[in-house]
Amino acid sequence: MSAATTRSRTARTPVPDRLCAEAVDLARAAAEEAAAPGVVGEHVGAVAEGDRVVTHFFEAKEPGYRGWRWAVTVARASRAKNVTLDETVLLPGADALLAPEWVPWSERLRPGDMGPGDLLPTEADDLRLEPGYLGPEEPLPDSPVSEEMADLVDAEDAELTDRPAAPARGSITAVADELGMRRARVLSRYGLHAAADRWDEEFGAKTPMAQAAPASCVSCAFLVPLSGSLRQAFGVCANEFGPADGHVVSLSYGCGGHSEAAVMPKPPRPAPHAMDTMRVDAYSLLSPAADGSVPDDDDATDDGLGHS
Repeated sequence: MSAATTRSRTARTPVPDRLCAEAVDLARAAAEEAAAPGVVGEHVGAVAEGDRVVTHFFEAKEPGYRGWRWAVTVARASRAKNVTLDETVLLPGADALLAPEWVPWSERLRPGDMGPGDLLPTEADDLRLEPGYLGPEEPLPDSPVSEEMADLVDAEDAELTDRPAAPARGSITAVADELGMRRARVLSRYGLHAAADRWDEEFGAKTPMAQAAPASCVSCAFLVPLSGSLRQAFGVCANEFGPADGHVVSLSYGCGGHSEAAVMPKPPRPAPHAMDTMRVDAYSLLSPAADGSVPDDDDATDDGLGHS
């Protein structure tokens, strides 16, 4: 017999032991003991796990466990006639309703998920960050402040305030704090590139708004430039009527609210008044005579009957 034939026979599925396969009642009793009453269904089959080891499967009728099966494994010792119980467990079947695969919170988090009071920790080896300053934390040998005096001052500060103890005097952290470099970590090159790609995707030159804009943000008066290396490519929009107000935009982005895209036309001057109300015109209260002369005041008092 060749070695290949021997290996094929060894890897072949073992035949279920007769006594273990017939121990259906023992397996059902074990499943009913582990499960709630009335949730163990019909016997759906048995599978040989090895020599004199058989697993019996029963339907699970528990709500929410569609397609699951109660698996009860029984075994028998060599040359023994008594079948003993090995284990009982609830296992999913081929069409079982399963929960989605677990994903770490760092991979489930999406922009906008954080709410008031939420804390988002960053890992010590976060690729987006790098140390803001480097150097040993030991004070210089010729430091004017001795270690005993520094410990005494720190202890007094801790008693007077509830704040954490200040960095050790003469340390790199203390010097960085005095120089205004209070950030222990800053954005790395990877973090800068990731932020730039994210901002350019939302407010960049390839967006439909920028494609239809009359001009780009680089010449807009509402653009507030950033500091640092990002100043060369990004700024903050300060147009309250623009779609990107308060957002970081690419210099190649644009919208219809560009400050120089359209000039507001001057309002037309009103037409002059037809009647000059600032000048007083003299009008005669007497009607002229037929010959064009104006009667005297004495004539005006005559009532036409010779009475004045």
